[in-house]
Amino acid sequence: MRVFVARQPIFNAAGNVIAYELLYRNSEMNSFPMIDGDQATTDVIINSFINIGIEEVADGKPCFINFTENLLEMRLPTYFSPKVIVVEILETVVPNEKLLEICKELKELGYKIALDDFIFHKSNPFLYRVLEYVDIIKVDIQNTPLKMFSEIEEIANLYNIQLLAEKVETSRDFKDYTNRGYSYFQGYFFSKPVIVSTHDIPLYFYSYIEILNQLTSTEPRIDTIAQFVERDISLSYKLLKLINTSVFRRTAKISSIKQAIVLLGLQEFQKWIYVLSVRDYQNQKSGLSNEIIRISLVRAKMCESLGVYINPSLPPSGFFMTGMFSLIDALLGVPIDEILAKLPLDDQISNALRGISNDYKRALDFNLSIEKGEWAKASSLSHSLGIDEEVVCSLYTEALNWSNELLRVESLA
Repeated sequence: MRVFVARQPIFNAAGNVIAYELLYRNSEMNSFPMIDGDQATTDVIINSFINIGIEEVADGKPCFINFTENLLEMRLPTYFSPKVIVVEILETVVPNEKLLEICKELKELGYKIALDDFIFHKSNPFLYRVLEYVDIIKVDIQNTPLKMFSEIEEIANLYNIQLLAEKVETSRDFKDYTNRGYSYFQGYFFSKPVIVSTHDIPLYFYSYIEILNQLTSTEPRIDTIAQFVERDISLSYKLLKLINTSVFRRTAKISSIKQAIVLLGLQEFQKWIYVLSVRDYQNQKSGLSNEIIRISLVRAKMCESLGVYINPSLPPSGFFMTGMFSLIDALLGVPIDEILAKLPLDDQISNALRGISNDYKRALDFNLSIEKGEWAKASSLSHSLGIDEEVVCSLYTEALNWSNELLRVESLA
């Protein structure tokens, strides 16, 4: 049975994604139930590098991968380029002479080494020697005892080691640990924004809303949609560039914007318009917002695919829009209720985005369980819907590939 691979972005203090951690976890545990750590890591590697493809999973960025003591002794990390992986040593690995030799060898080969969920144990003499080869210490900010923070930070400063704050859940956490000198950050703070001051939705967004309003109506009027596009030369140019890419097969020369929209198809055009609307958010654009867009796209495609199994009577576009707008509050820095009041979304989609249970929300929850590596929940949902886990894994791979390709195409437009 193939397993899923989730990826969690790792940000620097500027909010740019510098790496991903590849996850095979169930809640707070380090391995899937009934599967030991060795198999969990090897399954993650097989799925990431072979079944899915590391380029699709990591988009060219290095991957943090957990390694058990046994896998380290087998020298498994050396099978991969030091440019591709960061060797993450689990907290269950006790520093000893053998680990010291392994770390020295990895360092000489050019690998970066991270200590996962680091807890400082003064009594272990090998710990200090291992620290000489460590690049990053990961600190669980939710579960590390308060008195240990200063000890870890002092050790990191002494050995010139960078600190990574794990389980950063809010923007306040991100700010606090940036001020404490932490270099990297990991968690779900982008999906739980702290609205310090409310900002109105940018003016440009309303022009896209006019188009989205037409696209989501019962009978979209292509002539009206084409008029909205035609009055924006930048939008017209991007549409023609999109049609000209290898992603969409041209059957004829384009003589009008209306023809371009028809050729693209209303459903694809709707997706593309949303991508443009968030990508054009230039004033606060950062690596963080780029990652939010990327995650939104994966969620959108995955929710659309799951919708066929959850409720085939509902329109696929509804599932797509639920996933796509699931992080819009984090992206714009505006409360979700304020955003929904100005968007022409179906009530069921709006309810799902507010957290009210319905079929759209079920699809989003399923996607989130995969995204966060909550495999027991994902497995349970798969069985309840009668979806083979092989199929779910395939759908997730397709969502990754689709989002990567769409962002590449849009960057050319």
